[in-house]
Amino acid sequence: MKAKGEQKRYSEMTEQELHQEIAALTEKARKAERMGMVNEYAVYERKIAMAKAYLLDPNDFPPGEIYEIDGDPGEYFKVRYLKGVFAWGYRLKGNGEEEALPISLLRKPNL
Repeated sequence: MKAKGEQKRYSEMTEQELHQEIAALTEKARKAERMGMVNEYAVYERKIAMAKAYLLDPNDFPPGEIYEIDGDPGEYFKVRYLKGVFAWGYRLKGNGEEEALPISLLRKPNL
């Protein structure tokens, strides 16, 4: 049982609840952007990406594939493996360090 005011995890939400959460976060992000609150806006953008990741099927992101990073044109990410809704791998133009991105940030490149 959740305590009053305690937020459900995205992994526990239904599809409808996730859509509602994304809409609420999008509105908060707009307000933060209008008020010039850059850091707060960035936090909401990350939360939106996380919530969206739970609406996707991780099986649609096979290891070995290369994806463009949404919001970062020209940056490509090679998936090594998946853990939950995170793709672990590395940026092609990066320093080779492994990192994790929510699968909602991965787009099939238009090659």
